[in-house]
Amino acid sequence: QVQLVESGGGLVQAGGSLRLSCSASGDTFTANGKGWFRQAPGKEREFVAGIAWNSAITYYTDSVKGRFTISRDNAKNTVSLQMNSLKPEDTAVYYCAVATSSSSGGRIEEYDYWGQGTQVTVSS
Repeated sequence: QVQLVESGGGLVQAGGSLRLSCSASGDTFTANGKGWFRQAPGKEREFVAGIAWNSAITYYTDSVKGRFTISRDNAKNTVSLQMNSLKPEDTAVYYCAVATSSSSGGRIEEYDYWGQGTQVTVSS
């Protein structure tokens, strides 16, 4: 059974940093793209960042470019999201996901497996 588990969420002041991690079990997913999404209360789930299977290509939504960095460790079967200079508008539940292909785009339909989410709250 495939399972994705996120960790690292929490409460932080504006300008602070958090590092989210996602561990996968039940499959290695080393040949799949991976991504992070987020969902704020009352809003749709949105793409945050994606990374290809070999880390050669990364994608970011405009609002996080220059502040967030996605990375992966295929040996450990993990994907991480380093979040710096956090803003109150970054407050959301963050989800990791595994794409159906080796790349990772911004559409929810491109992803097969999802974690349960971790809450990130940024206070002003």
